[in-house]
Amino acid sequence: MENKLWNALKELKSEGYEWVELSHSLNNDSPFWSGIPEGSVELSKVVFDWGNPMLECLIHTFKFPGQFGTHVDFPGHFVKDAPLSEQYGVKDFVFPLAVIDISEKVKGNVDYAVTVEDIKAYEEKYGPIPEGAFVALRTDWYKRWPDMDKLSNVGADGNEHCPGWSIDALKYIFEVRKAAANGHETLDTDASYLAVEAGDLACERFVLASGKLQIEVLCNLDKVAPAGAVLFASWPRIEGATGLPARVYALTPKQ
Repeated sequence: MENKLWNALKELKSEGYEWVELSHSLNNDSPFWSGIPEGSVELSKVVFDWGNPMLECLIHTFKFPGQFGTHVDFPGHFVKDAPLSEQYGVKDFVFPLAVIDISEKVKGNVDYAVTVEDIKAYEEKYGPIPEGAFVALRTDWYKRWPDMDKLSNVGADGNEHCPGWSIDALKYIFEVRKAAANGHETLDTDASYLAVEAGDLACERFVLASGKLQIEVLCNLDKVAPAGAVLFASWPRIEGATGLPARVYALTPKQ
């Protein structure tokens, strides 16, 4: 009997590929959105300790917001009565990965919003974004983790100044290229100045209103091939969640 999947896995674990962590490690001091009440995070609280005569073991409980650390957002996060966590199955955990790199532009302009032209330039070099892809925006903003002040980057004007997506770029990947999901290293989808202009997180609202998934606060996109990698994401199977912390990683050809 030929075990094709086992053989394929053996090849994928060979020296020709790398497995790259794309999610941040979390602890009780990890940053989260200021609108979430204090006390919402309590990780690894001991509720059953060593030395208990009933059973010699250790048990923890965990309390955290759905939007905590590297996390997946479901449409119902921004759209009333839209699908929540239970609507997504294991086939929704694996994607072809396309990484759009605007990190050099961000060095010169922290407010930079990716454009359709940026994405078309990527496609000229690497080919069309495949249908069903996860399109990730590389800004190298993840290097500011876990400093919330650096992640938010509030300026003298009182506004955040962070790079991100534009509506036109999102319409292109979802309506033209038929991508399945998007992701980014920043706390929000929108380039900050666009959110200020709109008075709303309009880009995030567009993604979720389109019935798409997104994963926020990714890391290590600079360690993944721009094209040809595969993204894997998983999260707890909790019903009715608007979002959940996610473990995300990529299988990438060695660069």
